Amino acid sequence: MTQPISILKDVFGYDSFRGNQEAIIESVLAGKDTLVLMPTGGGKSICYQIPALASEGVALVISPLIALMKDQVDALKHNGVRAEFLNSTLSNEEFVAIQSKVIDGEVDLLYVSPERLFSGAGRFIQFLKSLKISLFAIDEAHCISHWGHDFRPEYTQLQELKSHFPEVPVIALTATADKRTANDIIQAFDIDKKHQFVSSFNRTNLYYEIREKRDSTYKLLEFLRDRKKESGVIYVLSRKNTEELAETLNMNGFEALPYHAGLDREVRDHNQNLFLRDECKIMVATIAFGMGIDKSNVRFVVHMNLPKNLESYYQETGRAGRDGLDSDCLLFYSRGDAMMQKKFIMDGSDSGQREVMLSKLQDMVEFSESRACRRKSILNYFDEDFNENCGNCDNCNKEHQVFDGTQICQMALSAVYRLGQEFGTTYVVDFLRGSKSKKIRPEHKEMKTYGVGVDLSKDQWMRYIQDMISQGFLRSSKGRYPVLKLTDASLPVLKGNKKVDLFVIEEVKKETTQITYDPELFEILRVLRKEIADDLNLPAFAVFSDKTLAELAYYLPMELTDLYHISGFGKVKIESYGNRFIEKIKEYGQQNGLDSRMADMTPSKSQSRRKKVGMSDTLIKTHELWQSGKSIDEIAEARDMSPRTLESHLANLVELGEINVLELVLEDRLAIIEKTFEKKGLSPLRPVKEELGEEYSYAEIKYVQGHLLRGEK
Repeated sequence: MTQPISILKDVFGYDSFRGNQEAIIESVLAGKDTLVLMPTGGGKSICYQIPALASEGVALVISPLIALMKDQVDALKHNGVRAEFLNSTLSNEEFVAIQSKVIDGEVDLLYVSPERLFSGAGRFIQFLKSLKISLFAIDEAHCISHWGHDFRPEYTQLQELKSHFPEVPVIALTATADKRTANDIIQAFDIDKKHQFVSSFNRTNLYYEIREKRDSTYKLLEFLRDRKKESGVIYVLSRKNTEELAETLNMNGFEALPYHAGLDREVRDHNQNLFLRDECKIMVATIAFGMGIDKSNVRFVVHMNLPKNLESYYQETGRAGRDGLDSDCLLFYSRGDAMMQKKFIMDGSDSGQREVMLSKLQDMVEFSESRACRRKSILNYFDEDFNENCGNCDNCNKEHQVFDGTQICQMALSAVYRLGQEFGTTYVVDFLRGSKSKKIRPEHKEMKTYGVGVDLSKDQWMRYIQDMISQGFLRSSKGRYPVLKLTDASLPVLKGNKKVDLFVIEEVKKETTQITYDPELFEILRVLRKEIADDLNLPAFAVFSDKTLAELAYYLPMELTDLYHISGFGKVKIESYGNRFIEKIKEYGQQNGLDSRMADMTPSKSQSRRKKVGMSDTLIKTHELWQSGKSIDEIAEARDMSPRTLESHLANLVELGEINVLELVLEDRLAIIEKTFEKKGLSPLRPVKEELGEEYSYAEIKYVQGHLLRGEK
């Protein structure tokens, strides 16, 4: 039997296993049924692909994702692995031809759907019994559980595999399973505790951020401003919004395509392939997109709407940064989205799953409104202990100004107590504010606490109550109609024995970082990668990830043997086109007087070296045109850019100190706008615009905002 470590290096190009990979592989090769809980991008596929290649016979990989089957099989074939798939996309002739290859022992990994496995009144199972099966790998194993966020009835049949093939090991893999879901998987296949492998769900390279949804399109354009060369996925809720947002992005100079189930299959496949090949940078999609792709260099994932549960959010954000490099996850949140998701659940879900889905939606809402560390909240949800703040999310990167909120907390706790702990947040807030609504029961209007919180707005009360929930002074029940409940920590506050700090948060800008590779060489290598990918009819990332190119552009390997030390280079890839990369690197090194840095290579080479990013290329171009004396209209025309995008460029240049604000705003108007900002705060812009009226443009206001931000640095 070929050693797993040799397969890892020769086939996949990696020097060592990550995390639990080696122990998992040993468990499967020992014939043990095995559970693998590993986050997206953690290397789950290796855990069954290597045992399959190290064993005699064919491994069956059961997956519900037809598009993912094709991508994985294409990538395996590219690495020299004998892999095939059987699904509904094949013609009858293709299906028969692949079956023949399996019978002749020419296939090591065969991907099938659960429907295919049990099709034809058991004929496919009988076909499998005629073969030497090395293992069954069940991908997306959370689908087997009623508690799972994506329960699929056909997955429950997979339990029958052990009765048909008692000696064949089963490896069940998932990236999203809480404790109840994991227990269902364990019971389905009677997996011993010694063979249950739970990896950390902590994706340290992902930055989590949640913003208010108000003006979300404008905020999105601001977010994308310095990311024009980066790949990203933007999730929206409806098909219509998908196409509208893609059009808006294109009008503002961003390469974007729509993807949703209502498009013709040919259009969907065409758009997806352009994205996979880096010929389109942004995919605007419904959740129909993503499960079928394995693109490693997605630098950002944006949710324009609230996901229905934390599992979906974690899985979708997990499509960013699979190469290990820094990536951003941005969610725009509103309570209106939460109500819409609740309506979808009530109108469309199976009654048996309704309570589960409502409970999970409530967890998602609490996560979005929480002031606690995002990473801590996610990890604790998946039953992983994580007590410190991560320093890599919006809540950790904000300055917390606390104030004595004991009286506010006492009012809320008293209201919850007097209302019998039987009402939700909205009712409690309306009660505290003395609402005249008919929804407030007459007997409640007679209570002493009714109206005591009238001095605070509804939004303020909502925020403070969420703070109290985060700190454990209140809790929200699960289910269709969540209600507020007191906790053990409530009584000391009500008795006046404990002070409560509530806080106001001011955002602090997050530093953008990247590894210190040579960007010009990286671009040369990226073009070469695309040429190779086009020749092979593969997505660019399937040839090499951005991480591999970054290592090449930093370490500058000059000899073919050096490539064995670069992540992602295996024997097949070195032999196939290693020389082409070495030639480009040597040529660039000679032209720029650069020597190889391979001597700097250490075991910790994968740890990113970072530098602050200055002006982006697109800002530099705008600045050069401005310095040449061109007008705003002339620059917009020359750059084929919308006025709104150009205004954002100029405001950014003011903030960076590259343009004097008085070149853009008259001095007397500057003074008036500055005073308005002093009254209303530096963001958002809308209150400032409303105060100033129609005489002042948003452009002027943005330029002055940049000027004031410059002064704060």
